[in-house]
Amino acid sequence: MTACIKCGKQYSPARAKLGITTCLVCGDREAGQARMGWCVAQEYNKGAYQLVTDPDTLKQTNPKRTT
Repeated sequence: MTACIKCGKQYSPARAKLGITTCLVCGDREAGQARMGWCVAQEYNKGAYQLVTDPDTLKQTNPKRTT
């Protein structure tokens, strides 16, 4: 068994073999934090939905925005 680098608990050697250094609980928490910054939007009219990570790009997607 291998120890998690975040909490120190033991986790499956199969996860360690894949190169993962955290247990399931810490890995899920870390992934949840990463997903907090994601947004999916259409960059232009009738366009495909795309992952937008830059807030300025998201502000430009609304053509009816008033300033």
